[in-house]
Amino acid sequence: MIEIESKEHFEEVISSNDCILVDYFATWCGPCRQMAPMLEDVDGPIAKLDVDENPELAQQYGVMGLPTLVLFKDGEEVDRMTGSQRKRDIESFYQC
Repeated sequence: MIEIESKEHFEEVISSNDCILVDYFATWCGPCRQMAPMLEDVDGPIAKLDVDENPELAQQYGVMGLPTLVLFKDGEEVDRMTGSQRKRDIESFYQC
């Protein structure tokens, strides 16, 4: 699990991975906390982005609800899911 620290770090992370899932979350978000253990079990690189610490990235990518999972391939967004999800749905979504 990669913790995004800044906009520059975010750009570096999504551009250096062929395929990566970004979890936009907030520490106060109940569904985000509920999904966290499921994400740790998902196979593949995952980056966590706290929207309270990086509001400009949440705004730039149009994140309106939490949690939001965004799939990036070759540095470009290809799909997203918003709201609490089941582990099997996350695994189906995260096909690279």
